[in-house]
Amino acid sequence: MESSVLAFATDLIDEGAETFFGNLNDRAGVGGVTLASVYHQARDVFPHNPRRVVRYLEPGAAYFRPDPARWAGRRLAPLPAAAIGERDPFAEAAAEARRRGLKLHAWTVFCHNDRLGFSHPDTAPANAFGDRHLTELCPANPEVREYATTLVGEFARYGVDAIRAESLHFHGLRHGYHHERYFEELGPVAEALLGICFCPHCQAAAAAAGVPAAEVRQAVQDELRARLADERRAAEPAALDRLADGALAAYLDAAARSVTALAAEVTEAAAEHGMRLTFMDAAGPGRGWLSGIDLPALAGATHRIETLGYVKTPQALREQVSAFALHGVRPDSMAVVLRPMAEDCDGADNLAAKLRTLRELGVPEVEFYNYGLMRLSSLDRIGQALHGRPMTSVTPDR
Repeated sequence: MESSVLAFATDLIDEGAETFFGNLNDRAGVGGVTLASVYHQARDVFPHNPRRVVRYLEPGAAYFRPDPARWAGRRLAPLPAAAIGERDPFAEAAAEARRRGLKLHAWTVFCHNDRLGFSHPDTAPANAFGDRHLTELCPANPEVREYATTLVGEFARYGVDAIRAESLHFHGLRHGYHHERYFEELGPVAEALLGICFCPHCQAAAAAAGVPAAEVRQAVQDELRARLADERRAAEPAALDRLADGALAAYLDAAARSVTALAAEVTEAAAEHGMRLTFMDAAGPGRGWLSGIDLPALAGATHRIETLGYVKTPQALREQVSAFALHGVRPDSMAVVLRPMAEDCDGADNLAAKLRTLRELGVPEVEFYNYGLMRLSSLDRIGQALHGRPMTSVTPDR
């Protein structure tokens, strides 16, 4: 089974390559590192970082040095994080990974990018009223698609083995801005409807499929106005697939085809450079339809589907992974992310049992979240679970 640890480039910068890669080798004993290449805004606590405990990650920043010629004349382009200065963490990681015989993966957040969304609002999704969701980029927008495929090409020069594609799809209303406020209860139906994109590109894609996009948009507006105006109406359930005489379901199907087409384009671009593309489905089977996630189609369009195995027991993990088979995704075409921290794991035995479960199911790849956000003892737990014994050459937790 392939194994790697997800990490931020700032971990490498703050600790230095020798300590960072030494921990991956000697403590975790994994076969690779999945390093964030483009990442969203965050504020995190870093238990073992020698320079800081709390760090802010910049919105939509890149943690490599983009090739200027590749992006000439384009509005959507990756902007290096101020935190990396003049360094190129990906080049440093690539050199050290090669020296140690480890694989390097590029952990890439594609369409959840508030830096680019705020800079270019016309590339962001728009709700039924035309309000732009500026923390996102719309997967149906041609500029966004060009940005995503070009981004993949950047990683080939670093010798990246695989790309972990996060947010290569739409997001709902509540995904993603800090200090979001909802003082009146919207209800799940209104929230779902407010997350659907009606930008010109999504409407055009729906119309091309024979969907009356303008009628769907008007029906969604009317339903939202009624629910926003009346507290009693907000709490009522609704059959969304019947809205606009069933045309909303067809509209969402068109959005899913846009996501699948984008994933296929990015996968093809990766394959041309000898890289694998793993599509992250964080919602889980049957839950991503409002995000445009059609699992059977995506399983055929990409190399692997990845899920978050953030559960407490091996049995719960077995049930979660097995559920994907009901949606056309075989376990042998999956990757799973586990957290070795106390929230999910009470010790190395628990983690080892989860790894045995994944092997029994035929899952070929496991990743561990997240290097900088865990204690060093959790890295030791990974090594113990992977290799069945305490790892050697480790130093006490600091």
